[in-house]
Amino acid sequence: MTISENKRNLEAGLLLNKNKNDINECRITAVVVFSTFVSVCGSFCYGCAAGYSSVAQPGITKDLGLSVAQYSMFGSLMTFGGMFGAIFSGKVADLIGRKGAMWLAQSFCIAGWLGIAFGKDATWLDAGRLSIGFAVGLFSYVVPVYVAEITPKHVRGGFVFSNLLMQSCGVSLYYVIGNFIHWRKLALIGLIPCAVQVITLFFIPESPRLLEKWGRDKECRASLQRLRGNDADVSEEANAIKETMVLFDQGPKSRVIELFQKRYARCLVIGLGLMLLQQLSGSSGLIFYVGSVFEKGGLQSSIGSMILAVILVPKSILGLILVEKIGRRPLLLTSISGMSFFSLLLSFSFCFRSYGMLDDFTPALTCIGVVGFIATFAVGMGGLPWVIMSEIFPMNVKVSAGSLVTLANWFFSWMVAFAYNIMIEWNPSGTFLIFFSICAAGIAFIYAMVPETKGKTLEEIQASLTDVIQ
Repeated sequence: MTISENKRNLEAGLLLNKNKNDINECRITAVVVFSTFVSVCGSFCYGCAAGYSSVAQPGITKDLGLSVAQYSMFGSLMTFGGMFGAIFSGKVADLIGRKGAMWLAQSFCIAGWLGIAFGKDATWLDAGRLSIGFAVGLFSYVVPVYVAEITPKHVRGGFVFSNLLMQSCGVSLYYVIGNFIHWRKLALIGLIPCAVQVITLFFIPESPRLLEKWGRDKECRASLQRLRGNDADVSEEANAIKETMVLFDQGPKSRVIELFQKRYARCLVIGLGLMLLQQLSGSSGLIFYVGSVFEKGGLQSSIGSMILAVILVPKSILGLILVEKIGRRPLLLTSISGMSFFSLLLSFSFCFRSYGMLDDFTPALTCIGVVGFIATFAVGMGGLPWVIMSEIFPMNVKVSAGSLVTLANWFFSWMVAFAYNIMIEWNPSGTFLIFFSICAAGIAFIYAMVPETKGKTLEEIQASLTDVIQ
């Protein structure tokens, strides 16, 4: 049987079986909810680390005498470490499993927080930040992939989006408590979610799709049974997973060079494009150094951070609800449009301030612009690129594709995080005008390239996007 015939048979089988297993696939069991919670504890750790660099800046620069450039290096080292975590993320997650990758990530995260908490100079702090970066680089790949692989199709987007929700919770928590707690104690608090995940990982199942990829058919079915409920019939879902694995096993193996073929072109362009938009829009820099942006706009950083903390989590919850209500594509377009508008508002605000105009209104405009940008980012662009990345790549190239896409995300995140403070010092208005231009271009890209994946199984999405005909 040829590959093209296999593809037609797979697509026909998926359509034929689409309704047979709907009742079982629509069940949201306690095991799915708990497993998702455990995995996104890693995302919470990421959020804590992202929020830490903003609120700790005054204390660290004062106690250790760091310059703006030195602190920019400290803040950006998390994204630099994330690049290395991204390089190994796919291979690690496939070799030692999704759970094993999360355990490994937590070992680096714990070491990093301890290095920051007890470090006596900038070198120790930089090493700790780099270690945390490696951890969150692993988390950024393995968490959305694991959640996508265990959840029913009709809630998959919302469950994967909880990745961003927990990041937002971590950022918000640190924005609030960072105004009252010394930066060393704040680093020690970061160990708590690490310990929670390390312990609870023992009680969740491994990804059934990964188990099938390993050739452990019985364990795959057992994992599915546990996730869908003891009385659920998982045979159809298990067979669909197995058929997909057999089909793509006949294609090229998971090597980076194999990605650059016509059959994977659309998946790769979508994945890379969304990740580049997410970072080049300026989101990382604004979250890492939001305090300095508020100060530039004439608003006290502690007040601005508190306002942002109050807004951030509800907006992420809204995104989690809307992702399965209105779909991925409309939510992405709404989010990037809002980011574009608020970037332009910030550019005008700082422009007026530089000419001594509207000084009384600049703090309010800055607050509205920053809160609006991060809120609209949290609704869509913050989490949806990871949702779509976890959906579009077939299992046979998910390792190399996921690693490449995650690496691109972290590389540009590092560039933005390192340059952000320097750009703000250079020209705040020009900085946000650049981000506005990128967001505006992103609207056109999403409209032209990104498909709707709501309500489809992973196998259906991959069969429709990937041309396996040789």
